[in-house]
Amino acid sequence: MSLLKAARILAQKPVRDAGSRSLGQILINICRQCSSEILPNKMIRNIGISAHIDSGKTTLTERVLYYTGRIAEMHEVKGKDGVGAIMDSMELERQRGITIQSAATYTVWKKRNINIIDTPGHVDFTIEVERALRVLDGAVLVLCSVGGVQCQTMTVNRQMKRYNVPFLTFINKLDRLGANPNRALQQIRSKLNHNTAFIQIPIGLEGNLKGIIDLIEERAVYFDGPFGQNVKYDDIPAELRAEAADRRQELVECVSNVDELLGEMFLEEKVPTVADLKAAIRRTTISRLFSPVLVGSALKNKGVQPLLDAVVDYLPDPSEVPNYAITNQENSEDRVKVQMDPKRDPSQPFVGLAFKLEAGRFGQLTYIRVYQGMLKRSENIYNTRTGKKIRVQRLVRMHADQMEDVEDVYSGDICALFGIDCASGDTFTARTSCSLSMESIHVPEPVISVAIKPVDKNDLDKFSKGIGRFTREDPTFRVAYDTESRETVVSGMGELHLEIYAQRLAREYNCPCVTGKPKVAFRETISTNVPFEFTHKKQSGGAGQYGKVIGVLEPLDPENYTKLEFADRTIGTNIPKQFIPAIEKGFLEACEKGPLTAHKVSGMRFVLEDGAHHMVDSNEISFIRAGEGAVRQAMEKTSVVILEPIMSVEVVAPIEFQGTVIAGVNRRHGVITGQDGAEGYFTLYADVPLNDMFGYATELRSCTEGKGEYTMDYSRYQPCLPIVQEELVNKYLEATGQLPVKKGKAKN
Repeated sequence: MSLLKAARILAQKPVRDAGSRSLGQILINICRQCSSEILPNKMIRNIGISAHIDSGKTTLTERVLYYTGRIAEMHEVKGKDGVGAIMDSMELERQRGITIQSAATYTVWKKRNINIIDTPGHVDFTIEVERALRVLDGAVLVLCSVGGVQCQTMTVNRQMKRYNVPFLTFINKLDRLGANPNRALQQIRSKLNHNTAFIQIPIGLEGNLKGIIDLIEERAVYFDGPFGQNVKYDDIPAELRAEAADRRQELVECVSNVDELLGEMFLEEKVPTVADLKAAIRRTTISRLFSPVLVGSALKNKGVQPLLDAVVDYLPDPSEVPNYAITNQENSEDRVKVQMDPKRDPSQPFVGLAFKLEAGRFGQLTYIRVYQGMLKRSENIYNTRTGKKIRVQRLVRMHADQMEDVEDVYSGDICALFGIDCASGDTFTARTSCSLSMESIHVPEPVISVAIKPVDKNDLDKFSKGIGRFTREDPTFRVAYDTESRETVVSGMGELHLEIYAQRLAREYNCPCVTGKPKVAFRETISTNVPFEFTHKKQSGGAGQYGKVIGVLEPLDPENYTKLEFADRTIGTNIPKQFIPAIEKGFLEACEKGPLTAHKVSGMRFVLEDGAHHMVDSNEISFIRAGEGAVRQAMEKTSVVILEPIMSVEVVAPIEFQGTVIAGVNRRHGVITGQDGAEGYFTLYADVPLNDMFGYATELRSCTEGKGEYTMDYSRYQPCLPIVQEELVNKYLEATGQLPVKKGKAKN
């Protein structure tokens, strides 16, 4: 039966380059994948590949898929053949040569099923790494042998620590000029504070990279053939024997420090066997007390197969990582943790976590990690957040953007469902009574906002459809509509993040957009008391309009700069009481548009002291107009100041960048209110005008090697600097055509 199924799949597959894979190999591989028996937990690994930008994650995944027989030929990330890596399935990813979305695939190595998620390296797409690490049992941290530990490596390390993910380290790009794996190892120890040691060392570096030495088995490994697919074992070269012996001793010492069994053998001066050493490395790696370091060059096809062996040997299977769900009791606030049962059978009810959403060709695709029990096609499951019942129409396993249908999945598997209405981070269970929820994914706050609008007003439907889909898929992408400036403002993790979404709107929804600096909500106010006496009189045949108001406009205290107040201090019946609300309405209408830059007027009190009315001609509209006219008349007589929002900003960065960060804040007219420091990092507190904060995220990252981050909250309004006020007034006059546009300046 499985042979028939294999033949059918083979008939559907396009025949690739005959030299790259034999028919027998592909047939065996497909038969192996088609086998219907339930794999035990020890035969499964769920791993993620994460690292800094351009460390070679996608290239490494491409090699892994090729050597395990998952793909018939390899392509480079920005290859000359124009095909691109299989994991970069989005057109934008291939064009830019970067990973934007994490892509899932699965493959088989030495009869072990390995689910792999390839994640992006840019800090802008950090949520993709966050979601992947939440559902994986182990990870491979890839380092560039030239760059070593870089800023995003530190972010990924913090995320692994948050979710307690054991990991292997792979030092890649040993073929690059200036490669130095020893320096990278020292940086892992000093910057990331990990107990780590080589389990392999390279034979030669840069252009002379010939192979690697396996320190555990004590042998040299060479990779022959055009694609390095033939692994050949040999004795260690004579000139490297002394170094290999020293490095092996160092490895044994590092593991002995954190493993009791090997520590006892070390103290008794026994020589550990290969099996003893492997078992100790596995125990300490799973408990995150040690991280083995492997070396190689994915681009030059060296060191990838031993890395796959290490994944199988040292990373945990789903039963070795305890996963907990929280019971949500409606009445009580106590949250009880329940450990999930990793057994791969239907004895326990199904529990799964939707960790990623994606709009595929057939509607919304929901990636799910199964934590307990079994899920079958055409079964019903329940969303614990909404309580909705959902029927599983189609169950697939993902291979980048290709899908393979499966009948059932068990605890420890990663699969995808179609056409399910849910949000990222929702928990699914098999029963309604089961009010369990998996611990939610940590979502960082957005750091940058831009105004966005479609070029063509007729594309608003497409625009809202695209924006709606992106906000469901990506929790760090937020959208808000500013009623005052009538702009759609999108917020995200960086300029690249928002730029990618603008390009995706143009490509996927045919809706080109323009982005720009969001308008800041300035306000206008008065600085001194201004008396007014205004009469509104209009005769137009028949009943006319008449209303007179006398009083004073007063500025409010700085704490109340956002408020408007109205005080009625009239005595007697000069103004009948029924017209007082009309005067207040006129005052509020006049405050919608200030005289200087047409921003709202605030921080002002309208005190009505006296007035007059006419028995016939006075009505509500007359006093609305009188209130409006009084405000305009008074504001023309006095000096008006522009108020700007001030943000309280908190910057966290390594202590060596303190001077640069303070200079940057001062340059943006910030006032430093305090600072403190701990563990090599300092925190700076400052009050900075919002108008000067645009683009600060990018500047801070570039001046702190990507290690600095900041948060800001609204603090208060305060009068802006005279030079800023003059600039704003001139811009407004130029925009309204009351002032000629200066040469060399585009019309705003």
